Amino acid sequence: MRVPVVKISLILFLALVLTGCRKNYILSDKQVILFQMEYINYAWGYQHHGYFIDNEGNVLTYENPEEWNFPGENQIISQNLLFENLSKCTKYERIIPHDELEKVSKHIVNIAASKVTAQKNVGADMGSLTYNCFQFDEGSLTYKSYLIRMEGDYTCENLNLFSRKVALWMKDIGDDLRQF
Repeated sequence: MRVPVVKISLILFLALVLTGCRKNYILSDKQVILFQMEYINYAWGYQHHGYFIDNEGNVLTYENPEEWNFPGENQIISQNLLFENLSKCTKYERIIPHDELEKVSKHIVNIAASKVTAQKNVGADMGSLTYNCFQFDEGSLTYKSYLIRMEGDYTCENLNLFSRKVALWMKDIGDDLRQF
């Protein structure tokens, strides 16, 4: 008689754990920015350009913006500073379809939970091209940036199974912009 009680208890425990953790896999409804591609090079004069993708599928580009706010310690930036950066962006004509954006953004939580390979030096004076995703913390009104992939003088990548797929998707968007 004890075996069924143990099995039932185990099943209930697993169900509770799985449904209790499920909330962590959903992005905040208040999260505005999902992704960023950014290129920086100091070697041949200052070059800094990139784009953001917001929760509505808008692609917001920037080119050598003045007084840019970079994430601080632990790759965290306040919502206010990030919104200041967005005010320096130009809305590109391309809008990511909702179903495509939803399909890709569902990987953010898993990418954020994964480790990144060590940086490997592969060149010099090429700058740094990074693909990042964000998670929003409603309590502190901050965004945390998570590296998906880095190319340039140094390379490294997120070890999540879907990180390459997301990076290629972002690269295609950058190629479409024809400025990267």
